[in-house]
Amino acid sequence: MPFTGKATYSAGADLPELAEDVSEMIGIVSPFETPLLDHLGDPRRPAASTIHEWIEDTLLPNSDTINQATFTPDAANATSVTVTSGSRFRVGDQVRPEGVREVMLVTAVSGNVLTVVRRYGGTTGGNLSNGLRLLILGNAAIEGDDRPATQFTTRVRRRNFTQIFSSSVEVSGSLRASRSVGLADELMFQKQERMRELLRDLENCVINGVSPSSNPQGSSAVRRTMNGIVPQLASNVFTPGQGSIPAGSGAGSMLTELVLNSALRAIWEQSSGAIDTIVLGGFQKRRVNEFASGLRIFAPSDTKYQARVGTYESDYGVCRLVLSRYVPADTVLLLDSSRVQVMPLGGRSFHYKPLAATGDSEVGMVVGEYTLELKNENAHGVLRGLATT
Repeated sequence: MPFTGKATYSAGADLPELAEDVSEMIGIVSPFETPLLDHLGDPRRPAASTIHEWIEDTLLPNSDTINQATFTPDAANATSVTVTSGSRFRVGDQVRPEGVREVMLVTAVSGNVLTVVRRYGGTTGGNLSNGLRLLILGNAAIEGDDRPATQFTTRVRRRNFTQIFSSSVEVSGSLRASRSVGLADELMFQKQERMRELLRDLENCVINGVSPSSNPQGSSAVRRTMNGIVPQLASNVFTPGQGSIPAGSGAGSMLTELVLNSALRAIWEQSSGAIDTIVLGGFQKRRVNEFASGLRIFAPSDTKYQARVGTYESDYGVCRLVLSRYVPADTVLLLDSSRVQVMPLGGRSFHYKPLAATGDSEVGMVVGEYTLELKNENAHGVLRGLATT
């Protein structure tokens, strides 16, 4: 028998007679996670000025390169060798050309010209060439001799600048007094939303931000911005197929385990630090996941397929993989996290600041001021120019 009474569908187009059935949960689909900031954690101390500085030092170099095109009488017997930086050498240094078994003894240093004893200690000789790296094994002093000439390094002061992040909040008195779906306080919700946005922007600027070329400290017309990680890395910038980094497979610049390990090795050879963090985007993360794809073994009873790498352990360190959507698609960052800090200016971490209202509304702003401390940029590295398809 058909139903002839009043039904929900006969209550009108807008259903004015029915109570609303609205979920008490508000769905947010926009990305706001900050994996790199979460990984680095809180800084050990805040910044004390809008210009944040730190001091770096290095040990005396123990290598140099030959800067000589021709040798007298020949490359296998020449006892006079011109180098790039003669100040790195002392009389009594044992020196070995890279890739050659021969050890040479330095007997005189005049500017950038070394006088050496070839095939010292009966070692097997070899040919010298322009650009060949010379490794200083160590110095041998004569018993009872005077002290050698003093050598030292000069400390370097590095700097970065704080950047102010801010966002406005304004909620009318009527809206605050009204009952809202999914939340108890509209003003509190707006604070949380703006905070999420600013944290997202902070991570993006920590990775990619650039300071202005003039007046980086800021002025009434120049906004003060911090230098991020990518712009600061200069010593260890690697591209597949160039230098010591082999070409990748597939498209010729695809990220492979060989490419990644070559970059880690190059950093390890000239830094006492250890890379413990690899920051990369979605496509490059999938490439790392595929490093072991041909070695995975599954039993017939397995119903779960896992193709995710969270930690990569190589001969040069154990690295945590951090997936961040803000890293450029063709880039992989190789970081020593012990030398990286994201710090607020003292008393200026993200907070809500109420402002005077000019009408019937609650007005304020979420504000914070942060900078990046990236110590010893040559202890980190970056792979660029990787395939993205």
